[in-house]
Amino acid sequence: MTDTDHYAIKPRRVSFDWDRTPLHWIPAEPTATHVINVLHLLLPAGERWFVKVFKEALPLVRDPELLTDVKGFMGQEATHSVQHSYVLDHLADQDLDTEPYTKHVDWMFEVLLGETPPFGAPIPQKEWLRFRLSLVAAIEQFTAVLGDWVLHADGLDRADPDEVMLDLLRWHGAEEVEHRAVAFDMYQHCGGDGLARYARRIGGMAVTAPVLLWLWIAGATYLIKHDPQLRGQLRYSLREHNRAVRKGLLPTWGELGRAIPRYLRRSYHPSQEGSLRRAVEYLATSPAARAAAGQAARKAIS
Repeated sequence: MTDTDHYAIKPRRVSFDWDRTPLHWIPAEPTATHVINVLHLLLPAGERWFVKVFKEALPLVRDPELLTDVKGFMGQEATHSVQHSYVLDHLADQDLDTEPYTKHVDWMFEVLLGETPPFGAPIPQKEWLRFRLSLVAAIEQFTAVLGDWVLHADGLDRADPDEVMLDLLRWHGAEEVEHRAVAFDMYQHCGGDGLARYARRIGGMAVTAPVLLWLWIAGATYLIKHDPQLRGQLRYSLREHNRAVRKGLLPTWGELGRAIPRYLRRSYHPSQEGSLRRAVEYLATSPAARAAAGQAARKAIS
C-alpha cells in the first residue's frame, strides 16, 4: 500500500469501557490531560455538524468514487461524535461537569453555523454551504496533523497513560489519517471554480485557525478550573503547556503552525499529510477496532 493508492473508508462500530479510566488519565499530568480532553468538548457537536453539512452537499456530488468516500467519512465522523460524547458522560460521573462549556460549542455549530446564515445575513444558500464546506476542510487539516501526531507520540507511551483513552485517541487519529483528503476533495468538488474557490479555501483557514486556538485555550482553562481533584490550585498556563510539549505529551506549536502554510499552497493536497500505512497498521492492532471487526464478522455470519 502507498499513500497515493485509493483506500476504502469505512466506519468501525467501536466501543470503550470507561469504568477504570481515572480523571487524570496521564498520571501526574493534569495540564496535558485536559489540553487533550478539549477534544471531547469540541468533537461531539463538531462532528455531528460535519455530517449535517456533508448531507446537505451530497446532491452536488457527481463523482461516484468521491460519493463513496464521503459516505464513509460521514459514517466515521458520526461514530467519533458518539464515542467522545461518552467521555463527557464519564467526566460528569467524576464530578467534572462540561455542560456550561459545551452548550456554547453546540450553539456555535447548530445556530451560528447552521443550515441558514445567522442573524438574517443576506448570503446565498449555495455560498453559505461552500463557506461551511471550506471550514470543514480546514478543520480536517488540523485533525489529520493531530491524528498523525498521536500515532507517533512516544512521549504518551512513556507517561504510562490509561490504555483505554490512548486507544480511543489513536483509533480516532488513525481514522482521521485514513480520511484526511475527503473534506478537501469535497470542497474542491463543490466549491466553485478557479480563483474564487481558492480564495474561499484561504478564507476557511483564516476563520478556522484562530477560532480553534481560542476554543482550545478556553476549553483547557475551563477543564483545569473545574477539575474537582485540583480544587482551583492550578491554572492553565503556557508555561505548563510548553513543559508538556517538551515531554512529548502534546504536539509542538511548530507542528500545528506549519500545517497552515502547507494548506494554503495552491498545489496542496491532504494526501501529503501523515502516513496512511501507519494508520492502517494501528487499526489492525487497536483493541477497540479489532473487537469491532470481530463483532461485524460474527454478525455477517449469523
